[in-house]
Amino acid sequence: MIDELTRQRALDAMNILDTPRDERVDRVARLAKEMFGVPMVSVSLIDRDRQWRKSEIGLGESEAQRQDSFCDYTVRQDRTVIIEDATDTELFADNPFVIGDPHLRFYAGHPLHAPGGEPVGTLCVLDTEPHEFSDEQRDLLRDLAFWVQTELANDAELDHAAVIQSALRPHTHPTLPGYTIAGGAASRGRLAGDFYDLSLQNGSLRITLADAMGKGMGPALIAASVRASLRTAPERSIAEAIAEADRLLEADFADTSMFVTAVHAELEPESGELQIIDAGHSLAFILRADGSWEHLRSTSLPLGMSLGSIAEVREPRTTRLGPGDAFVCCSDGLLDVLDPDDPYAHVYRVLTTLGPDGAIREALRLAAGETATDDVTVVVVRRDA
Repeated sequence: MIDELTRQRALDAMNILDTPRDERVDRVARLAKEMFGVPMVSVSLIDRDRQWRKSEIGLGESEAQRQDSFCDYTVRQDRTVIIEDATDTELFADNPFVIGDPHLRFYAGHPLHAPGGEPVGTLCVLDTEPHEFSDEQRDLLRDLAFWVQTELANDAELDHAAVIQSALRPHTHPTLPGYTIAGGAASRGRLAGDFYDLSLQNGSLRITLADAMGKGMGPALIAASVRASLRTAPERSIAEAIAEADRLLEADFADTSMFVTAVHAELEPESGELQIIDAGHSLAFILRADGSWEHLRSTSLPLGMSLGSIAEVREPRTTRLGPGDAFVCCSDGLLDVLDPDDPYAHVYRVLTTLGPDGAIREALRLAAGETATDDVTVVVVRRDA
C-alpha cells in the first residue's frame, strides 16, 4: 500500500513541479513515440489533485485531473501497467479519459521513483487505437522510464547544488574608505565553474577570481574546493594560499585532469600597493586614470598543472593603484559579450560612464543575452580620485 503523505513529500522535495520543459526529458519522450509507434507520450508527475506533465507529445496540455487517470492508477500499483484496449476492460471501459477526451484505447505506463524509492509519476505511451504490447516492449518501456527517472533526479540535484552555490557567492562587499569595490557573477547554466571572493584581512583587501575548466557539477565542485582552500587560514600570504590550493588540486583531483585558472591578490589600501598572483588566468588589468591599460599578464601555469612532482613556485608581482586607477578582473565569458572590435574601449566607456557598480550591472545584463556562451564573473576595485 502506497503511503500518500510520504509519496507527496518525496515529490515536493524534488522541486520539479511546474518547472520549464527539459530537453533531456523531451528527447526520451520523442524516442518513446518513435519506438512504440504512438501519437501520445507523457512524463507525468502525480501531484495532490492533478497529474502534471514534465514532457508531453500529442496531449496538448501540461496537466490534467488526477482522479480516474491511468497514471494515478500506475503510481498506486507501483508497477508497469499495460492496457491494450481499454474498452475491453471492466476497470477502464467507463473511464472519463476513455469515453471522453482524449478517447484512449491503449495505455502503457511505468512508474517513476523519487531518490528514496517512492513512486511519484510515470512514463506512459498512449493511443486512441488498441495495441498489442510484447514482453520486449515492456522491457524497453522500463528502460526508458529509468532513463527519465535518472534525468529527473539529476535535475533535482542540480537545483539543490545551484542553491548552495548561490549562497556561497558574496552577497555584500567589503567597505574600504577611499575605494569603490564591486563584483558580480552570472552562470550560463545552473552551476558555474567561475567564482569570485572579496574579503578584508587585517586591514588589507583580498581579491580572488577563478575559473575551473568545463561546465556542470564537476567544475562547480572544484571551484568550491579552491574557494574554501583560499579562504582557510587568512593569515597566510597570497603565495602560501595559492600554493596550498595547487597542492589540493594535485593531491585530490589529479585523476580528473581538471585545472583552474586563478587570480589571487592583496591590496594595501593606504599605499595602494597591489600584490597579485596570476595562475594561468591572464585576464587581470589596471585601467589607469589617464585612460591607459596595463595588462597584468600571467607568467605561470593554472592550478592543478604543476606537472606532477615539479612544483611551480608562484611569486606575486607588485604594482600600485593610484587615485582614479581601477583594478579589473574577469572570467573569459565576459569576452563573448564585449565589442569584438575594441573590447578595451567598451569596458572603458562603461566604467567611466556608469562607475564600478553600474559596470557590473551592465556585465550581468550582457551575460543574459544571446551572445553569451559561458559564465561571466567580474570584479572591479577602483581607488577614488
